[in-house]
Amino acid sequence: MNDFSYLHTNCFEITVELSCDKFPHASELPEEWENNRESLLLFMEQVHRGIKGVVRDSDTEQGIPNAIISVDGINHDIRTGT
Repeated sequence: MNDFSYLHTNCFEITVELSCDKFPHASELPEEWENNRESLLLFMEQVHRGIKGVVRDSDTEQGIPNAIISVDGINHDIRTGT
């Protein structure tokens, strides 16, 4: 689903797998959190990197839905939302 969402929508999803145990027991969760807390928090901070903003009409200052955004060197255009 992640690849489909990235290639065919504006949604970038990610799956983080921390161990081979898909369903750890509740008693194991505090240790898993401590083992991975710093890495997960640093990863979450990355949301503030990159290009972001609002695409507006220069005359009306209204947002432009469905505008295509292209970045040189990245072969994946995205569209603005409504």
